[in-house]
Amino acid sequence: MKHILVTIPVEDRHKDYLENIGQGCQFQYTSPLAATQEQLEQAEIMIGNVSPEKLKNAKRLEWLQLNSAGADNYCKDGVLKEGVLLTNATGAYGLAISEYMVGMSFLLQNKLYQYYENQRNHQWKDEGNVTSVYGSVTLVVGLGDIGGEYAKRMKALGSYTIGVRRTKSQKPEYLDELYTMEKLDSLIPRADFVALSLPNTPATHHLMDERRLRLMKRTGFLINVGRGSAIDTEALCKVLKEGHLGGCGVDVTDPEPLPEDHPLWDMPRMVITPHISGQFHLQETFERIVKIAGRNLEKFLAGQKNDMENLVDFKTGYRRR
Repeated sequence: MKHILVTIPVEDRHKDYLENIGQGCQFQYTSPLAATQEQLEQAEIMIGNVSPEKLKNAKRLEWLQLNSAGADNYCKDGVLKEGVLLTNATGAYGLAISEYMVGMSFLLQNKLYQYYENQRNHQWKDEGNVTSVYGSVTLVVGLGDIGGEYAKRMKALGSYTIGVRRTKSQKPEYLDELYTMEKLDSLIPRADFVALSLPNTPATHHLMDERRLRLMKRTGFLINVGRGSAIDTEALCKVLKEGHLGGCGVDVTDPEPLPEDHPLWDMPRMVITPHISGQFHLQETFERIVKIAGRNLEKFLAGQKNDMENLVDFKTGYRRR
């Protein structure tokens, strides 16, 4: 009998679904903040993002199913004892976050953020020319579920789509071109939209530094929904002040949360949201997370651990392929 601790906000129907799969297991339901030391010490399986600092008490833990796509905080040395399986929620967030990204694309290029500000100031003012997604070039850096879904939508809207990923693979239909990271510098100047959906790893830290930001078109738009550390924040402030970039929209920042007095808040053509594009704001996202957890629970209990979805490679922070 396995002790399973569920820290995501499940309803009775979700409990029935999980308990039907885990018949004979002992389930406990709580929240990440309310999880007690006793619950953590007993748990052999956890479903949900318990704080990494609390996991030192999880002596019996065999498998942690995250409710996030990002796993970097759990891949650090000492967070999980050796041999613990880690799976993330890749596949759950593509719908919600890609639609956020499309919305951000339209907001930036049509200057809707400026018209909203004008409305607040009671100003009837024309902000000038705009551009179109149709006929644009979209460069998607990071082609997991989120980046791939965004590329699909931009392609459907008439954009020429280019993808960049870590490893070589067959080009999907929704991309016009596909490359690996060493081609990034030659691709950035071609793009009207540069979209980042990357985890926090040493390889992605400050990927968009000042040099690469200046490689972008002066009229280009930068969107980041992965981790804030992918952009050098100080460099971003500098180029925006100088009038470089048509706009930047981010759901993640470095540092995060962004301090009230941080200069990024007041940069021109800058749109910031507080890491809300994913989470559970869209109910379908949560339903997908529960289904991923359920399918993985079934495989784990059947001894099919190598067949579980979204097993994370601790060295890279990405799911294994």
